[in-house]
Amino acid sequence: MDVTTLNDFYEHAASVSGESVSSLLPEGINKEIGHFNIFDVAELFTRIKKAPGLMPYNRRAYYKISLISGHSMAEYADKTIEIEKNALLFATPKIPYNWVPQTDQQLGFFCIFTADFLLPSKSGVVLDDLPIFKPGGYPVFQLSDQEAADIRHIFRKMCEEIGSDYTYKYDLLRNYVLELIHYGQKLQPLTTLYAGHNASARVSSLFIELLERQFPIDSPHQKIGLRTAKDYADRLSVHINHLNKVLKENTGKTTTEHISNRIIQEAKILLKQTAWNISEIAYSLGFEEVAHFSTFFKKQTNIAPLKFRA
Repeated sequence: MDVTTLNDFYEHAASVSGESVSSLLPEGINKEIGHFNIFDVAELFTRIKKAPGLMPYNRRAYYKISLISGHSMAEYADKTIEIEKNALLFATPKIPYNWVPQTDQQLGFFCIFTADFLLPSKSGVVLDDLPIFKPGGYPVFQLSDQEAADIRHIFRKMCEEIGSDYTYKYDLLRNYVLELIHYGQKLQPLTTLYAGHNASARVSSLFIELLERQFPIDSPHQKIGLRTAKDYADRLSVHINHLNKVLKENTGKTTTEHISNRIIQEAKILLKQTAWNISEIAYSLGFEEVAHFSTFFKKQTNIAPLKFRA
């Protein structure tokens, strides 16, 4: 699984720009809880054109709000949204997507931030409770010229503020981020959705990415968030029967078989490589009862968890 952490993001940005990672970091950010930064799309796009590859489907460890001006596509599972002129795009670590520019003429801005940057104690909101970041939707919003100008003005205020020496600039930047979020929530989403020619393969790829995102389990207090076929279908905004069909066609296995195989793989690792008790392992893997986990493990492997550990 490819995981785009903030370090990965800055190292890639530095490699294509010829600058150092430290020069790309906002001043005073090390004193701040969480992380925030803002970028000019045209400037970055010019540099990235020199490096191969578009943005892949992967796990991004940060939230992102983008003002996109230019013909491009936003791909989500089996849906593709065409951006003809101006759009506001919201990205969350929980929903993989792919942005594919269709021309070299790309303008706009984007900001990235971690969940810690908008802690409820600092912002008054819980990010994942906001409608715009909930699974099941496609948070790409078409903008009129006037709306694009309004959003551009907010981003420009961000650019000006992040370079200032104002003591409370990050508090002000939080307010600008919230202004973008609320602006987006008042807009109507694009309705020009259509299935791409490779939609089936893309759904399969995204399912595998979401499945792998649940692992590894690093702590007995950690619990996988997606446990059933329906959980994955809901996250990908596809019908469970459609998800099963495309997985069977592309991989030869059903959704449940993929989930069971991956849970067994992780269970074996935890049994052999940790000292956690069976109850802790069962909880981490989404089983409410130890007996349910033991029955599941024995059915899949023909051996009880304790005997496998011995």
